[in-house]
Amino acid sequence: MNTRKYDVAIIGGGVIGSSIAFQLSKRGRSVVVLEKKQIASQSSGAAAGMLGAQSEFSSDSPVIPFALKSREMFPKIAEELKDLTGIDIGLIQKGLIKVAFTEEEEQALEEQFQFWKVRDSSVRSLNHQELHDLEPNVTIEAKKAMYIPHDGQVRADDLTHAFAKAASVYGAEIQEHTEVLSFSKDNNRIMGVITNKGAIYADQVVVCGGAWSFLLLKQTNLNLSMYPVKGECFSVITERPLLEATIFSKSGCYIVPKKGNRLLIGATSIPNTFDQRVSVDGISSLLERAKMILPQLKDTKWEKVWSGIRPQTDDGIPYLGEHPQYKGLWVATGHYRNGILLSPITGVLLANLLEGKRTEGLDLSSFSLIRNNTLSITT
Repeated sequence: MNTRKYDVAIIGGGVIGSSIAFQLSKRGRSVVVLEKKQIASQSSGAAAGMLGAQSEFSSDSPVIPFALKSREMFPKIAEELKDLTGIDIGLIQKGLIKVAFTEEEEQALEEQFQFWKVRDSSVRSLNHQELHDLEPNVTIEAKKAMYIPHDGQVRADDLTHAFAKAASVYGAEIQEHTEVLSFSKDNNRIMGVITNKGAIYADQVVVCGGAWSFLLLKQTNLNLSMYPVKGECFSVITERPLLEATIFSKSGCYIVPKKGNRLLIGATSIPNTFDQRVSVDGISSLLERAKMILPQLKDTKWEKVWSGIRPQTDDGIPYLGEHPQYKGLWVATGHYRNGILLSPITGVLLANLLEGKRTEGLDLSSFSLIRNNTLSITT
């Protein structure tokens, strides 16, 4: 491995790291992306690709302005990435429908609707006939439904590869099968990283290794309050299209229509594990919930199962910012189920931060690495 010095070394070749690499290299910075497996090999490749800027939130959250802004960026990003790389990220803007089956779910969905209707008049509560008119194959057993017309979806794997390829078009180096083992430090300054292939020198280092980030950062006496969450998924092939919009049950099950009459169904939620094996119980439970939403699933052709490990923080807010002890060491992790959605805005935010610029209209204080005593510096 060469010992060239870079402006920025990015740890992690998922959608967050690839988006940051794209934005920085586009601005003329010399960038290297260090990925221990392959680009999009972890949760970014496993994700359903939902852009749930509204469906994910039922009450005020500091993440909402970032989610809405990031969703707004996708049409331009999709066009830009297609022009640069030839990759179509599969942006579909046909809305998302949330459904409830129990009285408890119905009440929660009504609260979510009340929260959003005063903020966005396009969000609608649907009666049985309106739901049938929009999606005739969805069960009539749903007690309540809410239509969010502006939430959409992309193909997560294609988005991640497009960001990485676009970064390389602008000169970034993508080094796969390169695992970062430790950091090079000089007093309180980061000098680069040590990998399984040797040393990499960089003025700035960004840790965006998803659920594995906190393990690496422990070497710098930084204890992030986050943990891995396994999500199991499966997909089926239908003879004809069964859905237009993404359907999301308040029980946590979603069905996302993809090209080629493919339906992607997810996801279980199993905290505190890096074990990516898919369980029979997990898929069985998911299948039963999915058939409740879309009864015709019983006649579809089985395709495959898989899982991803998502990075969750204790307060549900990602970590974005500079290390409190080591100058030049930055962190962008903990996006949980919203990594795909938040990838465009995160790329811009981190590029701005590394260049000492502010992002107007967005308050990053809630994303600080030191907040609400959820982080401690050990000696």
